[in-house]
Amino acid sequence: MEKRILGKSGLEVSALGFGCMGLSYGYGPATEKQEAIKVIRAAYDGGVTFFDTAEAYGPFENETLVGEALALVRDKVVIATKFGFKEGMVNLGLDSRPEHIREVAETALKRLNTDVIDLFYQHRVDPNVPIEDVAGMVKELIAEGKVKHFGMSEAGAETIRKAHAVQPVAALQSEYSLWWREPEKDILPTLEELGIGFVPFSPLGKGFLTGAINESTKFHSKDFRNVVPRFAEEARKANQHLVDVLGQLSEAKGVTRAQIALAWLLVQKPWIVPIPGTTKLHRLEENLGGAKVQLSTDDLQNIEAALKDIEVQGARYPQHLQANVGR
Repeated sequence: MEKRILGKSGLEVSALGFGCMGLSYGYGPATEKQEAIKVIRAAYDGGVTFFDTAEAYGPFENETLVGEALALVRDKVVIATKFGFKEGMVNLGLDSRPEHIREVAETALKRLNTDVIDLFYQHRVDPNVPIEDVAGMVKELIAEGKVKHFGMSEAGAETIRKAHAVQPVAALQSEYSLWWREPEKDILPTLEELGIGFVPFSPLGKGFLTGAINESTKFHSKDFRNVVPRFAEEARKANQHLVDVLGQLSEAKGVTRAQIALAWLLVQKPWIVPIPGTTKLHRLEENLGGAKVQLSTDDLQNIEAALKDIEVQGARYPQHLQANVGR
């Protein structure tokens, strides 16, 4: 798989990364450990060198899983993890106090079974802690050799600028896909100007863009899509048109919807590295194939023309979580 460099950071990773969250958290019961390890190792064997986790995924279980799965190839991969929630639990709220950041780094190093965190993201911007203090603490950790690069997630353009002035931000991780294009307004131009890489999560619309979900799909009781307005039954029904159009485009190209969606992201900027996740080996293989799909100028124009009048229905987060993004 081709490699990409995240902005001006010098951090080189595979063009597609692997989002490990779903193996432990968010989409129903955790995948059985040995099966999860098999998926992570298959991603590495398929050319992936960039793996994304967080203390909040589990909590804590996902970092331990990633550390074990990648132990034998640790020097050949880039591992990203995150800080920013109280006790590592999303439902307890935010905590980016400098002393807490240090504590998370120390414990994450142990769980990941490593001596350095390649990319350390602030999971969400904490309005109670000046971003300069957050960046300052990560700068300390970098000076101490415990962290290599600083990242942010779901941050607003102004906050990114303030953080970057204290400690250069290597990458921003936020949602971006064919059904969430908000970053194109302010975020992408800011990242381009500052030389910051972009790591889109949910590049397949949390599964919706694959065509595997429709209005009658039932999610597991532990699946957080149950509380996401965009996945309400009426929203799924309304948004089916987008999936149908993607289906027509992918059929004409001889690829899958997922591969079109990933190829589209990759062609937007050379410093964009999507991190699709999956628990299934056949889906992993399909996703990796997206890195090989070449979209011509005509293909891109056809996609734009086909999607320009489609308005996606439903908010991407419930209200209490929406408050944490774009700060």
